[in-house]
Amino acid sequence: MDKSDSTANLLTELKHAPKGIVDPRATARRLRLATYPVDAALAPFVEYCWVVEWDLRDRAPETQRVLPYPNAHLVFDAGSTAIHGVVRGAFDRPLAGAGKVLGVRFAPGGLRPFIKQPLSSFTDATIAADALLGVPAREAEALVLGQMDDGAMVAQAQSLLLAVLPQIDAAALLAGRLAAAAAAPYGPVSVGQLCAAMEISERRLQRLFADYVGVTPKWVIQRYRLQEAIWRLAQPDRPDLASLAQELGFFDQAHFSRKFVALVGSTPLDYRRSQLRSQEQSIRSPM
Repeated sequence: MDKSDSTANLLTELKHAPKGIVDPRATARRLRLATYPVDAALAPFVEYCWVVEWDLRDRAPETQRVLPYPNAHLVFDAGSTAIHGVVRGAFDRPLAGAGKVLGVRFAPGGLRPFIKQPLSSFTDATIAADALLGVPAREAEALVLGQMDDGAMVAQAQSLLLAVLPQIDAAALLAGRLAAAAAAPYGPVSVGQLCAAMEISERRLQRLFADYVGVTPKWVIQRYRLQEAIWRLAQPDRPDLASLAQELGFFDQAHFSRKFVALVGSTPLDYRRSQLRSQEQSIRSPM
């Protein structure tokens, strides 16, 4: 994606929408999402930068729900710039008026070399960004959000991080490889399988994830599977729910349904029906 393009929206094509977004078609009608690659020097630590922009000034406020990945984020948001730890439940963001936010998505483990505390110390929470950035967060926020377009915002955020770039951390890279193995299609559906595939003891895996990722390996595996389910149920084809539950490693369809309802707020069947209705609405009223 061209870094100067401030109109691009990943959500306009369902196949490109991130898997953690609940109801991606409706999301595409309320906001714009774009992602941008980072400088090679940041690549061992950061997956990409993202920009979310919305304009609901002629509409009622809405809430966007996301099922977060096991990634920490540095978020430049007017009046509330901070480092966000991994959120174990669903993340709900109220949207009202107009706004624009830039985020830096760290690789699993990638934030730890920048800070002096384990990621598990702020799971489901935020911490101040001042120490990481080396400047007051309000000053950094003004520098980033005051830019004219996405590309300039991304460049400014990267400049701040490059100024405080840490040494490569082998444990952080290992955490990233382990998370990637957990996310692989048809990958491990249990901690034991992940340990066997990556030749690591469960004790070391658990300690590494607490320090560098912020959540347990079991949580990571299950979250990737639920994100896959949400994405699959939003596609035009209609997967068999029992087969999907088995494929994703749930004990049975009832177990799958309970976990799905807890995060999404509806059963897998009701969610699939809602996506079919949303698809029909998109066809009748294209953006």
